[in-house]
Amino acid sequence: MMERAKWEIIHMPEKPPVSPTNQPTVDVLASVIDPKLANTLVRRLNQIAPLENFRHVKRIQKKHMQGGKTQLAIILCLASENENPLDGIPNDVLELINSYQLSAFITKVCKYAALSKEEWEEQCKLWPTSYHPPTYNIEGITGFSEEDSQSVFSFMKSAVKLAKSDDGQVVNAAVIVDPSVKQIIVSACDEICSWHTPMDKTSVEASCLEQPDIATSQGVVNGVVSHETLLSKGPPDEPKQSYTGVSCLYPWRWAEHQSHASSYWHPLRHAAVVAIEYSAARDRRLFPGLGQIGNQSNQLDHTLSASISSQAKRQKTNLKKVEDVEKLDAHCNGFHSDAARPYLCTGYDIYLVWEPCAMCAMALVHQRIRRIFYAFPNPNAGALGSVHRLQGEKSLNHHYAVFRVSLPEEILDGGVKL
Repeated sequence: MMERAKWEIIHMPEKPPVSPTNQPTVDVLASVIDPKLANTLVRRLNQIAPLENFRHVKRIQKKHMQGGKTQLAIILCLASENENPLDGIPNDVLELINSYQLSAFITKVCKYAALSKEEWEEQCKLWPTSYHPPTYNIEGITGFSEEDSQSVFSFMKSAVKLAKSDDGQVVNAAVIVDPSVKQIIVSACDEICSWHTPMDKTSVEASCLEQPDIATSQGVVNGVVSHETLLSKGPPDEPKQSYTGVSCLYPWRWAEHQSHASSYWHPLRHAAVVAIEYSAARDRRLFPGLGQIGNQSNQLDHTLSASISSQAKRQKTNLKKVEDVEKLDAHCNGFHSDAARPYLCTGYDIYLVWEPCAMCAMALVHQRIRRIFYAFPNPNAGALGSVHRLQGEKSLNHHYAVFRVSLPEEILDGGVKL
């Protein structure tokens, strides 16, 4: 058994962690003001020089001076990047400075909003900022219990075992888990190559289209799909113990081996993408009648829409059809069974041996994955910490929590047994 002391679960935040005492800063133009003018100046400056990208920075700084007096300072605008920052003051701000006879000076404020209370406390030493703790509550961000940690290690152990083939070749592996029942839903490996010699072009195209049936043996046991996936093997002359077979690490490597007569390469079948496909196939097997119900509902919706929109004929809505739609909706939501079909992978976790590339990470966004666990960073194309941080992209309509399960690399080389 592997020494569990070497295992560690590390939360990967939305932004790269920095020392609270070494946070990035920007220069701003500020001035000490009469407290009686504070409200007037704040309203005016918010109009002519809003701090659009620095909403975490407070406009006013309040200091308690000796003798019980209070001193207020206000941010006028961002400082210019020219050699003399005072030369780049906007005309409106310059008029305000002259009107109220303000004495402008350069000071620093923190560039980014604080991610922790410790960061916020350090920021306020420079200039006051606001701190808003995360409002989402995803288990694990604040730490794992011993029981949950052992569960995470167990699922990651399954993924690592799946990633290793008998001849020493290593690929990426993915395991999707339903955390509510702590059960593996599907598992998969990279399938960017198939070492079945194609007979002709037609058979090659067929192997591409039918690869899930060829490469896996699937069955449903207690609602869980089991997969026995053929691991991708590198070319015969490839050195053992290499990680060049990991698709997310080398997303363009398939192009180098298209000339191999004994292999067929498909660049998009990364482990996470294949696991998503298997999850969808599982849903279709568990809920075979859903597609027909959806088609009937769409037809009724179209009929009702046409009926209501035909103002010239003033057709009355067929109440019988409305009742049929309601019954279909109820059936779709309940399935007349104890287990309802999930929406894509909502609420599920995925365990990956290697940090996913941008394609896989975005596919997991679309699938509404709840948490991503990966063991090894991807310095070439990692999208969740190594190169990019997709989990911190505010424009996305779904965000998952990301964790790295730190473990010794020797387990891939056979130096440490699972």
